[in-house]
Amino acid sequence: MASTSTPLTLPVLPLDGEVVLPGMVVPLDLSDSEVRAAVEAAEAAARTTPGKPRVLLVPRIDGTYASTGVLGTVEQVGRLADGDPGALIRGRSRVRIGAGTTGPGAALWVEGTSVDETVPEPLPGHLAELIKEYKALATAWLRKRGAWQVVDRVQAIDDVSALADNSGYSPFLTTDQKVELLETADPVARLKLATQQLRDHLAEQDVAESIAKDVQEGVDKQQREFLLRRQLEAVRKELRELNGEQEGEESDDYRTRVEAADLPEKVREAALKEVDKLERSSDQSPEGSWIRTWLDTVLEMPWNERTEDAYDIRGAKAVLDAEHSGLQDVKERITEYLAVRKRRDDRGLGVVGGRRGGAVLALVGPPGVGKTSLGESVAHAMGRKFVRVALGGVRDEAEIRGHRRTYVGALPGRVVRAIKEAGSMNPVVLLDEIDKVGSDFRGDPAAALLEVLDPAQNHTFRDHYLEVELDLSDVVFLATANVLEAIPEALADRMEIVRLDGYTEDEKVVIARDHLLPRQLERAGLDKDEVTIDEGALRKLAGEYTREAGVRTLERSVARLLRKVAAQHELGERKLPFTVRDEDLRDLIGRPHHVPESAQDPAERRTSVPGVATGLAVTGAGGDVLYVEASLADPETGAAGLTLTGQLGDVMKESAQIALSFLRSHGAELELPVGDLKDRGVHIHFPAGAVPKDGPSAGITMTTALASLLSGRLVRTDVAMTGEVSLTGRVLPIGGVKQKLLAAHRAGVTTVIIPKRNEPDLDDVPAEVLDKLDVHAVTDVRQVLELALAPATNGAAPEVPVAA
Repeated sequence: MASTSTPLTLPVLPLDGEVVLPGMVVPLDLSDSEVRAAVEAAEAAARTTPGKPRVLLVPRIDGTYASTGVLGTVEQVGRLADGDPGALIRGRSRVRIGAGTTGPGAALWVEGTSVDETVPEPLPGHLAELIKEYKALATAWLRKRGAWQVVDRVQAIDDVSALADNSGYSPFLTTDQKVELLETADPVARLKLATQQLRDHLAEQDVAESIAKDVQEGVDKQQREFLLRRQLEAVRKELRELNGEQEGEESDDYRTRVEAADLPEKVREAALKEVDKLERSSDQSPEGSWIRTWLDTVLEMPWNERTEDAYDIRGAKAVLDAEHSGLQDVKERITEYLAVRKRRDDRGLGVVGGRRGGAVLALVGPPGVGKTSLGESVAHAMGRKFVRVALGGVRDEAEIRGHRRTYVGALPGRVVRAIKEAGSMNPVVLLDEIDKVGSDFRGDPAAALLEVLDPAQNHTFRDHYLEVELDLSDVVFLATANVLEAIPEALADRMEIVRLDGYTEDEKVVIARDHLLPRQLERAGLDKDEVTIDEGALRKLAGEYTREAGVRTLERSVARLLRKVAAQHELGERKLPFTVRDEDLRDLIGRPHHVPESAQDPAERRTSVPGVATGLAVTGAGGDVLYVEASLADPETGAAGLTLTGQLGDVMKESAQIALSFLRSHGAELELPVGDLKDRGVHIHFPAGAVPKDGPSAGITMTTALASLLSGRLVRTDVAMTGEVSLTGRVLPIGGVKQKLLAAHRAGVTTVIIPKRNEPDLDDVPAEVLDKLDVHAVTDVRQVLELALAPATNGAAPEVPVAA
């Protein structure tokens, strides 16, 4: 450790805000009275003592003197660079300041003791490492400043104290830090302090340089982007001038477009917010592209565009009648809707509670009955725009509600796109095949349709892409479906169900004559005067060549017929004009495919043997006839019990069990040999085994087939039946009466048995069909057997079919 020695008496030269360390040479201005007084006092004292004049350099901080000063010698007195008088003083050693004393001149004299700063030799290893580290740090700092000459001088210093005091030249040190160095008497501690100060400064300098570099790079990037943008604007200006465009025709000025557009207030606010974001974002930002696409979509929406409804009720009804034959229920519903809209408009009730008077109808019926084309006719009758939305096979909920616009390739939902395509807020939107909507991991589109088709909610519908309210309350939604049961119950509850149960044969003839034939003549390149089809041929096409609820197959048959005539004419085999009659059909398009059972040879009919009955069913393609076959197994096989085949559902299997139980318990009353049922197996089969079948309405048909089997009495060929049977023999009501009677009429059946409680459903059946059918409404299965079973012949013993 350093020790103190050698008492000294020196004049004080105060330094305000400055610190001089030993080894430093500093010029001082003699115009300062205190500096001049100290120098003059030192010079006066030097006259009596050998050597140069000596002063005590003491830092004075805020009027307070430091406890340690530096002995300095006046090397030279003269003038400074600016011409003022000055003195050059060199710091020699530290002096510990003691008490004040007297001396010559006006200066303040103090007594002090010099501080011994010697370090014992040889230097310990840790001190040598410290010296090496300090020199490395000082060299790094000096090289950054370009002071290469100073580097050599620092490297040449070997004294620990002198090396530490060399930090006094560092401009980055504060006055307090220099005072701390001055007052640290121990050279080793002082060198450690100087090293730490230098290390901290270099770390701060590195951070500052890094920040400055980042800032400079950002500034350079902004300047480069600014320059490129100005160049791009100049290129665009040149292109506009070459194309003859005006300066104000820039299509990207979204703010002007939004302010000029006729938008609802909330939509305008949302659009202007997005414009603000767009103006703040750069052209390279992906968000800018999303915002532009969104703004384009919003500006293309017909927010305040509406078509005026045609309130000519009679004219609308005439349009519907001209474009579609039959379908009275739908036509009446549309006529009612228009009449109510007209009255609301007359009384100023166009908007009530924010909602307008839209409609949600579901057209349910078999394929080919005109559900899809009816939507366009409704729009025509109302004077509205028409747009079709195909929902068949849609499995993604985003198809209805839209994607979030942050996704790549995001689009609004199909409902919003339909409104944009229609160009008005009150179109007729046809939701085609709504029963074919599926669901998977991407969500359930049917659930998303709940809000769209709810009149209480759809005036504030929010699409995920638009994220603004869209009023759908004035839209007429027409949904089409083949099977009502396939529509979710909650969705079906929001729609008014209108059933289209198929066409009668007379309606098919009218449709073929007035609609299908003219269209197919045009497609075949024929004139209406060149080929005509008489009504008899059309009736035979509808009755024997096709058997369907709709008219698609009938139209294909007409097209095939016309193609054949056109081809024969081109080959020179037939001359035009030509009238197609029913006797020409076989030569032109082959034999009939659907010959009624009543028209077949009695021996070839399905009901020509006991145990076969004709039932009626409803399928996805409308009504159809359904045959039931029953047989008894040979008693020697021992195969007792009931066997059911034909892909039957659980409900239909239970109906077969009920029919068998009823005959077993009431066989004696019905005079049936039910003893055969104990030891012989019963097999009931439904042909068309590849088609799944279910439902309770075949109950009386299976009972009749088993009764025919046991009694040996044939089931009448002209009789078909439908109804559920109970264990007591009651005939219970079923559904789809209209479709089943239409199917019976198409199949050539003349007598139909239905439950008594279904008698009110006959009001829905066309009068021309009822006139050709003998409908019996029954309450008990005994009445069914009396009507359906033919009388026994000559009292002969019944011949019971035996299964192989």
